[in-house]
Amino acid sequence: MNNTVEGGLQPEPVYAVVFGCIMVFGFPLNAVSLWILLRRHSLKSPNVVFMVNLAISDLLLAFSLPMRVYFYATGTWPLGPSVCILTTEIYRKNISCSAILITFICVDRLLAVVYPLRSRHLRTSSNAWKAVALVWLFVLVVTIPQSVSLSRSLNNCTVPVCFDYHHCSTPFKSVWLYFYVVLVFIMLAVNIVCTTLVSWTLRSHLTDSAKVSNKVNVMLIFVMNLVMFAVCFIPLYVGFLTIKGTVIRPLVCLATMNCCLDPLLYYFSLDNFWKKKEDVDLATREE
Repeated sequence: MNNTVEGGLQPEPVYAVVFGCIMVFGFPLNAVSLWILLRRHSLKSPNVVFMVNLAISDLLLAFSLPMRVYFYATGTWPLGPSVCILTTEIYRKNISCSAILITFICVDRLLAVVYPLRSRHLRTSSNAWKAVALVWLFVLVVTIPQSVSLSRSLNNCTVPVCFDYHHCSTPFKSVWLYFYVVLVFIMLAVNIVCTTLVSWTLRSHLTDSAKVSNKVNVMLIFVMNLVMFAVCFIPLYVGFLTIKGTVIRPLVCLATMNCCLDPLLYYFSLDNFWKKKEDVDLATREE
């Protein structure tokens, strides 16, 4: 479909409104969540460490959304390829970071419920920070070749565009895309296994050493994780491989919604989410 006009593309006000709504809700939700996590919770908990970094990743995504809103509202991209590459990479890295960090949270909850005593030496803030550092390092390293490939693709575009790369003469696909598809399916499998084991443990094999105050909230965490993979992550990466043209846009919108769903994960993951920090520290020591 050729929807080019002089100087750009046809405006897409529907997508501008969708991304605008995600920005309006996603930015304050994650900003408040990050403030509460840092102000009222101790970073000595590995669960909180993962959630803080997840909130930072979602805030970076929210910062990039005004660019998408402008592009789809006007159909023009006057900011040049450098800003396009930056905003595109921020979006892609948020999706990969979110999927990895959500999987880490899932595994951490699995260890806390199923192996509460044997996992104490693993579930430390130090190990959590090391894992998070590896995630961000991985993200930064893969950004370099992906940015180079995207730059080459933009040079082949007939009009100054961003985000809609099907207008370029050579489709933008790289070996990294296939790597991410495999990775996201592996993480989905990990989440399914964790959900199954925790559900089985909570139903009939919960030991006295594992104190779970709210089993419903625990299962909601895993259900939400699976929903985000099924709705936000899996369709997008499969779509990148199989779908061409503007048909991919609804999947991009669904994937972007993960920044609005993640704050719900913080609330259900922490029974003491709204408590004062002194009470949270006491609960952490008793855990």
